Amino acid sequence: MKKSDIILVRKRGVIVLPKKIRDALKIEEGDILRIKVDKTNIILCKEDLWNRLFGCAKGLYSPDEAEIELDKGEVIE
Repeated sequence: MKKSDIILVRKRGVIVLPKKIRDALKIEEGDILRIKVDKTNIILCKEDLWNRLFGCAKGLYSPDEAEIELDKGEVIE
């Protein structure tokens, strides 16, 4: 992967990340990216919300207890 690529901004500001970048960073459809602006630069960072969510509950439940709580919330039809 090169240090930089040139991409085109399309209607409504849509950009397409090149496949080689998506593959290198394991970015898939549905992933969440955070966008930051630093002076004249746009920075995209892949967000890992699952780890952040579980990190917030760290120490409150054991993994087994958390799984039991999640199972209780499931509705079986």
